[in-house]
Amino acid sequence: MKENNKAKGIIKLVITLILVIALGYFAWTVVRDSNAALQDDYVATEESAKNTVKLGLDLAGGVSITYQTVDPNPSDEDMQDTIYKLQKRVQGYSTEAEVYREGNNRINIDIPGVSDANAILEELGKPGSLIFVDPEGNTVVDGAMVSSAQAGITEDQQKNKEYIVQLSFNEEGTKKFAEATTQFVGQQIYIIYDGEVVSAPVVREAITGGQCRIDGMESYEEAENLATTIRIGSLSLELEELRSNVVGAKLGQSAMASSVKACLIGLIILAILMIVVFKVPGIAAVLALSIYVSLEVLLLAAFNENITLTLPGIAGIVLSIGMAVDANVIIFTRIKEEIGFGKTVPSAVKTGFKKALSAIIDGNVTTLIAAIVLMIKGSGTVVGFAQTLTLGIVISMFTALFVTRFIINTFIDLGLDKEKQYGVIKERKAIDFIGKRKYFIAFSAVLILAGFIAMGINMAGTGDLLNLGIDFKGGTSTNVTFNEDMSLEEISTQVVPVVEKVTGDADVQTQKVANSNEVIIKTRELSQPEREELHDAMAENFGVDKEKITEENISGAISGEMKRDALIATLIALVLMLVYIWFRFKDIKFAASSVICLVHDVLIVLAFYAIIRWSVGSTFIACMLTLVGYSINATIVTFDRIRENINILPKSTPRSVIANKSVTETLSRSIYSSLTTFIMVLVLYIFGVSSIKEFALPIMVGIVFGTYSSICLASSLWFIFGGGDEKKITAKQKAAVKKA
Repeated sequence: MKENNKAKGIIKLVITLILVIALGYFAWTVVRDSNAALQDDYVATEESAKNTVKLGLDLAGGVSITYQTVDPNPSDEDMQDTIYKLQKRVQGYSTEAEVYREGNNRINIDIPGVSDANAILEELGKPGSLIFVDPEGNTVVDGAMVSSAQAGITEDQQKNKEYIVQLSFNEEGTKKFAEATTQFVGQQIYIIYDGEVVSAPVVREAITGGQCRIDGMESYEEAENLATTIRIGSLSLELEELRSNVVGAKLGQSAMASSVKACLIGLIILAILMIVVFKVPGIAAVLALSIYVSLEVLLLAAFNENITLTLPGIAGIVLSIGMAVDANVIIFTRIKEEIGFGKTVPSAVKTGFKKALSAIIDGNVTTLIAAIVLMIKGSGTVVGFAQTLTLGIVISMFTALFVTRFIINTFIDLGLDKEKQYGVIKERKAIDFIGKRKYFIAFSAVLILAGFIAMGINMAGTGDLLNLGIDFKGGTSTNVTFNEDMSLEEISTQVVPVVEKVTGDADVQTQKVANSNEVIIKTRELSQPEREELHDAMAENFGVDKEKITEENISGAISGEMKRDALIATLIALVLMLVYIWFRFKDIKFAASSVICLVHDVLIVLAFYAIIRWSVGSTFIACMLTLVGYSINATIVTFDRIRENINILPKSTPRSVIANKSVTETLSRSIYSSLTTFIMVLVLYIFGVSSIKEFALPIMVGIVFGTYSSICLASSLWFIFGGGDEKKITAKQKAAVKKA
């Protein structure tokens, strides 16, 4: 029997190793080709594009288009509305596309992952005026009253396909359109774009509900063209193209290279740590993690039409790697405990996976809920983060629950089934966390209060609660024409440090304009003396002609609407997570405690942002979202053990005893899983460029305090919400708990 198992184990091991090597090879070719796409002399082909991860503007560059309003003095309200609508529109090219204001009446659009500006302009069209006119020549509604226009396909009664455009109007448009269609049933309404009739549908009946359908088109392409034209014309302002350029990466080529290097080093350190701590299961985890990382890279390339990888996207990958390792830590800790109870290794493995299942599912599902809501309701970089996180969670659950189990059972078949090869956790004396709850709460309250005080000081000094960076507050865009063609690497390593020295701020974005010596440098808003100092620095260090340097004030790429979308999405996610935890744990005290711990972690990181005055840029949103996903997952594991102990301990067991026992039993898991994620982020900080460091540093703070809240606060809040202990704990009760 043992010989049969060993032969079966050898076959399974060979299959596993072949799978690891094959997936690793294909994943490496994707990384290699994606990195090659960042080179200045890279020429993309249709075949090579299929084998690369689509990189965002911050990592790979793209097309930059500047529009100017026909009205020389547009209102701020109309500008903001137009920017928001353009943002929604260009997300069809990429979720990471950015739209921001430049000067008084200009709007800049940056679209990553593309290189043909003329093709984009042709597809996007010229945003102009749009009106709906009745047969008497009167304007019924204008483009600003159109809420949406979408192409679609339906079937008639004979099952023939019909190509249509579905329109929706706002409240004012609904009223006016209803009046017109009621009066002109049987006649045509003319849709006129920039003085040209683009459609003239016949009114068949009065349309009073704010929605209508245009049919009669011969193809879906025709319907899509009409829908696009209507959407373009629905802007609050009429625009005309001013210029368009192909631009290089904001963060420079080194950002991608350093990120890949950091991930590889981090994974190697994680592999060593897992093997040292968990022995044979650690080897299984390393193999499973290799498969996980390879699948993540390959699927990012496979879905490159829908997913654009940016710095926030990398944050989503780092978080999902942490959760993949976390799932393995939960399982392996359970296996050690079962061996400590006297079970054989095969039995301990089977029971360990079974007991870890609920914590892994609940932790991943709560994070998945947040990711899906952010993907649906968010915009811009929030969507990119949510996409990579969603993909990572699904893959990590698969590898943890199936691949890791398959590999461990393979090792058991090979005869690796001795206790010392897996480790043992003996029962430990419970630490009195609940008894120290007042100190924990007081410590957190002091830190959060210090954060609010720092925000108040910042507001009094600068007018902002936090040190808002370019993406939030806007700044100065400086165009410098160098005497020679600067490579992306030279810009990153030579130009950026000079700019940072002048501004005293690491929040510097640069973009190279293709086929020219021009470089766009975006910084915080510069005063006139600072602008002159920057001119002098460029002339002194690079010999540029100061007369050719130009500047424009620019708005933040993260608009008020985008911030609102992110906030609304986060609130919805919190509510849904609360409902899910309430449903799964059948006790609102668990749900309320989880959400409060999550809010606590966010406030702590905000406090550090305020006190240390870290720059708040696009990485800020990625940081907060990473924290939300990571924090809730850690707390779920603690509560899962409390739920389990409630069911197996005597009913008379005091709540404080249950809480202390549960936290103590999950303590090693909390420390190890946090340590593995911390290592990944620390390596990113050590090897990353300035903007990546700005992301990594607050994440490390978030990991530390997320672990702290899961260990020290979550159980304390559950205990407090439950009314504490009704009576004094007796020696008999303690003995009963120990026996159980």
